[in-house]
Amino acid sequence: MLVGVPAEPFEPGPLPVAHPFDIEQAKERLAAARGGYEILHRSAGLEVGVYVLVAPEPDRQQPHDDDEIYVVLEGRGLLEVEDERVELREGSAVFVPAGAEHRFVGYELLSVLVIFERRPARR
Repeated sequence: MLVGVPAEPFEPGPLPVAHPFDIEQAKERLAAARGGYEILHRSAGLEVGVYVLVAPEPDRQQPHDDDEIYVVLEGRGLLEVEDERVELREGSAVFVPAGAEHRFVGYELLSVLVIFERRPARR
């Protein structure tokens, strides 16, 4: 489920100096919907979103083209990255390089802030 994704494709241009967004409200909306991902900010080189997983729904994500950081907002679980397992809990963060196979496992409810470095499209 993809919630809050802008209907229009991203158009580069000037951004306001401050772009506030409410992480807690996004987290609550997604938990009420039994999980999903919502983009909170998108600019030329950055995407920030909230990802909520609710058991027994599995994490179905695929490797991404961009580096990313996950910051745990609520819950605990494990992140499998390639052949490693990283234990996660509220307040912890983990970096995942572009192209790495990864998925969350062993959670009941897990809410994470996702920060993507968006690289220009390769031609």
